[in-house]
Amino acid sequence: MFFPLSKIIFFLITPSNFFILVGLLGCLLLFTQGGWVFGRILAITGFLGLLAGGLLPLAAVTLLPLENRFPAFVDDGTPIDGIIVLGGGLMTTISDERGQLTVNAAGERQIALADLARRYPAARLLFSGGSGNIEEGTVSEAGTVGRFADTLGVPRDRLILEERSRNTRENARFSAELATPKPGERWLLVTSAWHMPRAVGCFRRAGFPVTAYPVDYRTAGPRDAARFNTFASDGLLELDLAVKEWIGLVAYKLAGYTDAWMPAP
Repeated sequence: MFFPLSKIIFFLITPSNFFILVGLLGCLLLFTQGGWVFGRILAITGFLGLLAGGLLPLAAVTLLPLENRFPAFVDDGTPIDGIIVLGGGLMTTISDERGQLTVNAAGERQIALADLARRYPAARLLFSGGSGNIEEGTVSEAGTVGRFADTLGVPRDRLILEERSRNTRENARFSAELATPKPGERWLLVTSAWHMPRAVGCFRRAGFPVTAYPVDYRTAGPRDAARFNTFASDGLLELDLAVKEWIGLVAYKLAGYTDAWMPAP
């Protein structure tokens, strides 16, 4: 129930969708006898929300605390026993239909998989990613990675594929079941920097200690907090991402899926 409900809620409260719906409702109320005043307020609110979210640096302000929570990984010489890469960076349907690996804005996750597989040839490789779609029978991300392992330069027989997970909590739970990590082992967790706090919290709750390996940064640094966007679509895309992640942190803590409101190193 949590999975489909979360999809519906996120659709409604995602900033770009929310402001469009507010503006649309306002426009409809303009044509009613008693609602034109309130309708005008809603229409203006929707327009200003899209304008501010798209052009002002609101996305950077909300993303920076997430992306800076865990520092970039530095190899200190400690042996790496395993590497976990979370899904979220693949266009599975397009990859399946076009017969070639197609990534989205989080494609650095797959790049990191290929790079780390080369740098740590003895490490176990686990890719965790089912399907984020509500419909049954959709192609899993892990299955896509397995199909195009040669494209990534990763030997297929090194990959442990976890294909059941639909969200971050299940990523952690099912990965722990497959990896069965031993005490003292060091596993790297690869996911987007803005997603790392929630992911680490879920793995800790699953009893699977991991070392953060953040990728897919959307901000260059603190200066982005004072930088306006050239295209409103770019700002809204990143703001949607940030707001969804902050809400996800709160929802996961309330549901008991993470060990803290804002997991830290």
